[in-house]
Amino acid sequence: MTPLTDTLEEIVRAAGAMMRDAFNAPDKPAYSLKGRQDYLTATDGAVEQFVREQIALRFPGDAVLGEEGGGEVDGARLWIVDPVDGTANFARAIPHFCISLGLMVNGELEAGAIYEPMHDELFIAQKGHGAWCNGIRLQVSEQAELPASTVEIGWSSRLSPDPYLALVGQCMHAGCSVRRAGSGALGLAYVAAGRCEAYAEAHINAWDVAAGLLLVLEAGGRVNDFWAGDGLTHGSPVLATNARLGAELSVLTGIPLR
Repeated sequence: MTPLTDTLEEIVRAAGAMMRDAFNAPDKPAYSLKGRQDYLTATDGAVEQFVREQIALRFPGDAVLGEEGGGEVDGARLWIVDPVDGTANFARAIPHFCISLGLMVNGELEAGAIYEPMHDELFIAQKGHGAWCNGIRLQVSEQAELPASTVEIGWSSRLSPDPYLALVGQCMHAGCSVRRAGSGALGLAYVAAGRCEAYAEAHINAWDVAAGLLLVLEAGGRVNDFWAGDGLTHGSPVLATNARLGAELSVLTGIPLR
């Protein structure tokens, strides 16, 4: 890959080891709720602090925006981190969670990594260099038929259930298989890997998608213009698809693609 992706790999693998150790500890991680179905563990804060320290050490002067600690979004270089995406899974002993770390340069995604420590899967991309998982180049699926497709639809506790139920119903009526696994970042990584045809959510935050959107693009897929308006600071709907079903899924979900 490149020196930048090598550094990304070092950071997320070390952070992933922290998550794996906490998950496998005899005393399972204690959790609290920030809101309805919005889980928080001590590991979220510890991992984010570790990432912030690593970025300050390696890239002094770069800004950081994190799920737990927030941050300023001004400046030419901005790192966006979700320390534990899928915290509800992590807290409830379900081994489906990851760290997501993305880099924006002058408002454009430059690099990103998603590391799923329980299966040792590293998804990584840099603009113009492709997307990879454990050294294997990723490509979105070639599926062109909705009745043979799988769509993951995320749910946000910040909204009423209605938008989620509407998306599920629209996709199921079109013949899609619908799933929800509890990690938006991994959902996007799976689109990039061709494991499903699309990921959609009525509202999601920047730290959930900063790495995954670049993975999908570099794997030949399509995404919506998530960063338009105040997507960076307040979140936005998201749709990421393979190339062949993009137009149909955009109409189906009502989320325009780039």
